[in-house]
Amino acid sequence: MNGTPGGDDAAIHLHAPVPLHRGNLFLVGLPGSGKSTLGRQIARRLGKRFLDADAELEARLGVSIPTIFEIEGEEGFRDREEATLAELTGLADVVLSTGGGAVLRQSNRKLLAENGTVLYLHAEPATLFERVRHSRNRPLLQGDMMPRLHELYAQRDALYREVADHVVEAERSEASRIVRMFQPPHPRHEDS
Repeated sequence: MNGTPGGDDAAIHLHAPVPLHRGNLFLVGLPGSGKSTLGRQIARRLGKRFLDADAELEARLGVSIPTIFEIEGEEGFRDREEATLAELTGLADVVLSTGGGAVLRQSNRKLLAENGTVLYLHAEPATLFERVRHSRNRPLLQGDMMPRLHELYAQRDALYREVADHVVEAERSEASRIVRMFQPPHPRHEDS
């Protein structure tokens, strides 16, 4: 497993900036963990292009993710997600927010691990519930949301940790610290 050594896997303690494999940072985590919000902030700080895998998929198909689920089911959606991730992880110098279930397929975990630095934004189900309880654009969270978040957490937490190079707590109070973990490139100074 990647991440911090020992049992303190849920937190990262860094004194130096995090290096990025191939210049890429891939964010994984459950819905509501802040992947898109933090991803945009980190991309801005680093001067990199921000991509949201779910938004890219919706733009390419011209329909929402709930519509894809409705028409093709979860398996059809996962096939399309895998193809989109294969393309997006092949890019360089990007910050990519993945869909919450992207880690379910081994092929996706391999793409993420081989093509960038993976950051798992960890949050407990109760925290996630407060963030997503009014969302209507998350097909796997429709109905009784709290038990479903616990189920998704139990199913996916180990997979996120497996693929992650770093695990951080995705609390709002930690957002600025997480963004600062990544050092913007230094401008080149030419000798006069």
